[in-house]
Amino acid sequence: MSDTLRDQLLGLGFKPAPKPERKPDFRRDGRPQGKPGQGRPQAGNKPGQGGKPTHAGKAAAGGQQRARKPRSQEDIDLAKAYAIRAQREKDERIEAERQKQEEARLRREARAKMEALIKDKGLNDPEADIARHFEYGGKIKRIYVNAEQLKALNAGELGVLQQNGRYILVTAALLAEAEAVFPPGVALKIDPAAPLADDPYADPQYQVPDDLVW
Repeated sequence: MSDTLRDQLLGLGFKPAPKPERKPDFRRDGRPQGKPGQGRPQAGNKPGQGGKPTHAGKAAAGGQQRARKPRSQEDIDLAKAYAIRAQREKDERIEAERQKQEEARLRREARAKMEALIKDKGLNDPEADIARHFEYGGKIKRIYVNAEQLKALNAGELGVLQQNGRYILVTAALLAEAEAVFPPGVALKIDPAAPLADDPYADPQYQVPDDLVW
């Protein structure tokens, strides 16, 4: 329709047809969609950023910097010193245990040699009725001898060895050999030159109370 005809119609009282009302567009979530460029966060402008690091970001960055901070030379030297000391203490414990086991092995071997040396050479008299007391291992022990053996024992001609809890009467010569092999096995060795007072149990009249704990 030309402008002339439109003007003629308006002049006759006709009104222009109303424009249809434009409905707002809706998003998928049901909210009205704004104009382009509005309501949408621009790239790099997320809430809390605005191009600047947030508090959490600063904390994370600071943590990373602290984690990457190299240890000082003092810390390294201290750690090395602790490691060296721990290794030395470990080596000392291992060495002490090794020596302990070696000593136990040598003791077993020496005792076995002594037992082999005195095998079937004991002079114990099954009929002996005289108790000869002596001190051994911090306790009072005794061996039964006859009168002749008691005299020889006090004169240093005989001696006493300990074997598996038993006391064996042997000659002075055999006692010396056994002492060279396993000294702890010697239970009683008399020095004939020593005064009698040094061995109060040499007197056969010496009596020990029956209630004494052996």
